[in-house]
Amino acid sequence: MQFTSFEFAVFFPVVVLIFYILPKKCRQFWLLAASYYFYMGWNAKYALLIFVSTIVTYLCGIALGILKHKKKNKWKRISVICAGLVINLGILVFFKYFYFLHESVAALVGIFGFKLKPAGIDILLPVGISFYTFQAVGYMIDVYQGTVKVEKNFIRYALFVSFFPQLVAGPIERSGHLLHQIDAITHKNSWDFNRVTRGLLLMLWGFFMKMVIADRAAVLVNTVFDIYYMFQGAALLLAIFFFTIQIYCDFASYSIIAMGTAKVLGIELMANFEAPFFSRSVSEFWRRWHVSLSSWFRDYVYIPLGGSRCSRVRKYFNNMVTFVVSGLWHGASWHFVFWGALQGLFIIIGDMLKPIKLWLTDRFQVRVHSFGYRFFQGVTTFGLFMISLVFFRAETVRDGFYYIQRLFTKFDIWSFANESIYTLGLDRKEMNVLWVGIFILIFVDAFYARRKAFFDTMVKSQCLAVQYVIVALLLVMIVVFGVYGEGYDATQFIYFQF
Repeated sequence: MQFTSFEFAVFFPVVVLIFYILPKKCRQFWLLAASYYFYMGWNAKYALLIFVSTIVTYLCGIALGILKHKKKNKWKRISVICAGLVINLGILVFFKYFYFLHESVAALVGIFGFKLKPAGIDILLPVGISFYTFQAVGYMIDVYQGTVKVEKNFIRYALFVSFFPQLVAGPIERSGHLLHQIDAITHKNSWDFNRVTRGLLLMLWGFFMKMVIADRAAVLVNTVFDIYYMFQGAALLLAIFFFTIQIYCDFASYSIIAMGTAKVLGIELMANFEAPFFSRSVSEFWRRWHVSLSSWFRDYVYIPLGGSRCSRVRKYFNNMVTFVVSGLWHGASWHFVFWGALQGLFIIIGDMLKPIKLWLTDRFQVRVHSFGYRFFQGVTTFGLFMISLVFFRAETVRDGFYYIQRLFTKFDIWSFANESIYTLGLDRKEMNVLWVGIFILIFVDAFYARRKAFFDTMVKSQCLAVQYVIVALLLVMIVVFGVYGEGYDATQFIYFQF
């Protein structure tokens, strides 16, 4: 079941209605049942994987809680956490990386003249497996480190792992933030008109980002990338620009809809995107982009490796390992690994150039707080991320390099003037709608960058008449411009594949 499907339009109101009718003590069980039903809409068999991950991490948490009071149990605790990690990450590796590992080993042994037999099995990637696995593993590690209490209520813990708004594409919640909220719905009054309307506003904004901007941009992006070797630089530049907008709106829209859905049910999910395109450095960008994943890797990979409290060389090594693993998390292919390594490289180079940048700005008396300087930093950061996404979207690393080569060596500025860009899947009207959508997106993100407040706060700060106008305009645009494109699946979110 997808957020943009008709099934969800029926499912969500029913869940909310029954949630508020039921006695408070029954609400956890109802949301757990609804969450499993939501997930089973894709493949009922794979709901068993969530259940296994839940059972394993729950039992590991209980065991760690029992063993933590005795020093002599140190190795027992290590054995428990290792067993939990092996089982959960083993399931993830098998379903997500089996073919990647098999092909990589086959290529390696092929160098020495050996030939590996085909895999011979058919594995379907379970939707959202990377998200709920990381969430469950994060809880287990937190219990091991003593930063959260052991959750003994199985229903409450199972709901934490499978809570349907953020189950398949995040945000990856932390046990310390979500578990106590799940507990609160059994004894606190969840209904709050202001919070419910804010949740619905967030959902409306998420649907706009997805159906009006991301899905429309995807038409041109798919047209160009499918046969990129036949296009000149202008089309390639436009495609990678729109892909940058597409992947942001596609992924951020899911997180925002998830936030809104949970808010209607009385639960606050963490913000996953904080106007990342207003960042002025790559390191700042990754503090604003996919915050839940970035902070997960920071806390459970980067810091355990030594973080930044070590030599500069070791810090750069830790940084690169973290981003390479992050790239591999996004997909079982070498072009994702290369994309992750690029992000690490950008941050390392940025850190190495800091003394030079400080010397230059001081030597030439650059006003670092001026709009012009900040704008230049923002454009540079956006440009680096945009170019790196060529490797994210391309089928192989080689395709990515060839795409960039054509982008710079076959550039034809006249394509922007002779209207040939309107032959890339979007006509003039559709392109204009997309540009209007992007302008609205920039305005909303600029509001967040300035006020640290999301769309719901922006709307609620207006008078009632203006609120109605904003809601009506977005609804009209979603209804009129949200469904189009022959054969295009407008309900498929990009990050479901991760």
